[in-house]
Amino acid sequence: MNSLPKSFYKFLAYFFITFFVCYYGFKIIAGVAVVGGFYSSFIHDYFNIASWIRQGLMFSTKLFLSIINVNTTIESEFVLRATPHSGIKLVFGCLGIAVYSFWIAYIVASIATIKKKLAWLFIGLFLLWGINVVRIGLVLLALINKWVFPFGLDQHTWFNIVAYLFIFILIFFFEKSVKPTLKNNKNES
Repeated sequence: MNSLPKSFYKFLAYFFITFFVCYYGFKIIAGVAVVGGFYSSFIHDYFNIASWIRQGLMFSTKLFLSIINVNTTIESEFVLRATPHSGIKLVFGCLGIAVYSFWIAYIVASIATIKKKLAWLFIGLFLLWGINVVRIGLVLLALINKWVFPFGLDQHTWFNIVAYLFIFILIFFFEKSVKPTLKNNKNES
């Protein structure tokens, strides 16, 4: 019976360790930045990554919606509002941390040069950010126009479906770009 190559187990180990560190490390930092419990004013003031991402998403979504002539206001640290009655609250689940962590873990675990990993890391994160901005914008438009999401699924589920579909497409192109490099490295040895 054939067993899987050691490189596969190495990939899985790197993938799961990186995902765990990214996802749960982010959750720990985000939790410590919130008043109460194990609050750290230092983390809140200098490493409040969740707040930075949330603000970036709100400003990006505001810009995206302004391009299609929808005026919005950032009402608070958590709320983006289009009309007095239509607004969205960006909570932790809206930030896309699991999706970003998955992509980071895949790239770190893969076999590629550092230069190629860094390029694809930023390409993927940029595209995933864009998908999230469009999703948040569409959710706000759905509230304004009273749209219903298809198949009875909520917007968060749709974001995950689309985001992971894009990740698998990115993985396909990433792997395609890595294979010629690996063949050249084997031919040179």
